[in-house]
Amino acid sequence: MNEFELIDLVLSTLGDTASGDPLVLGPGDDSAAVLVPAGSLLVSSIDSLLADVHFPADAPAALIGYRSLMVSLSDLAAMGAEASHVLVSLTLNTVDAAWVRQFALGMREAALSTGVKIAGGNISRGPLAIHVSVHGFCPPADLLRRDTAQVGDQVFVTGALGGAAAAVAEGFAAVKDVDPDAVTPLQQRYFKPQARLSAGKTLRGTAHAAIDVSDGLLQDLGHLMKASDLQARIDSSLVPVFPGADLAQALHGGDDYELLFTAAAMPAQLGVAVSRIGELVSGSGILVDGKQVTADGYRHF
Repeated sequence: MNEFELIDLVLSTLGDTASGDPLVLGPGDDSAAVLVPAGSLLVSSIDSLLADVHFPADAPAALIGYRSLMVSLSDLAAMGAEASHVLVSLTLNTVDAAWVRQFALGMREAALSTGVKIAGGNISRGPLAIHVSVHGFCPPADLLRRDTAQVGDQVFVTGALGGAAAAVAEGFAAVKDVDPDAVTPLQQRYFKPQARLSAGKTLRGTAHAAIDVSDGLLQDLGHLMKASDLQARIDSSLVPVFPGADLAQALHGGDDYELLFTAAAMPAQLGVAVSRIGELVSGSGILVDGKQVTADGYRHF
């Protein structure tokens, strides 16, 4: 099977997730064409996911495809953007039509659950890797940023933390034999994270600053504090820990893809559990239970 036959296989598997609004022109031409709503900013991000770095190479292809889209869309959630479309580049060591079809099915599931369109992409030979470029829209006044937190804000986080790190610590429980439709709760946290797109949109006009928890709560909070030039004071007893994980994994583990945000008060219903874990004051850095800590977590280098 050659490159063009693989592309046809992917497109037939993606079905209507590769066509329709806001796509004016989707996969099949040199570029995609997308209609941008009047008065909206185009919000874009790109992620690279490498085999045995960002996902186990021998994991089921459907889980890899699902995870690839969701972790990338999480960046749009952190900006309060409405997800519009994605571009996906895939490199493969060998041609495996069955693997590619399962990968596309995983992407299709993630696209259907978020309403995002797959506007195009590329397939080529090389080490197994996935590159996902995500795009969304947001009114300029509603954009969530890292550098706009305020003194007196409370610090909030959605969901629970540490589950994905606990799954990694367990070695994913024989990933070759994982049934994509019957993953354990910990495996679900790693392989099937949920980009909090609806919560991000609801936080428009309420949250003063936000970031998604991809590299660990403390490390990502550190990015937010550095950008806003403030100090965070965190009470570890308030940090929501996912069942099966421990506090260290909740504080330092990555791959949670929950929203970490600051606001004057507890926001209205976001459709997901929200926990207040601390407050912001003048100063710099992070204090946990009154002690200065290093904002460490996952490091790419």
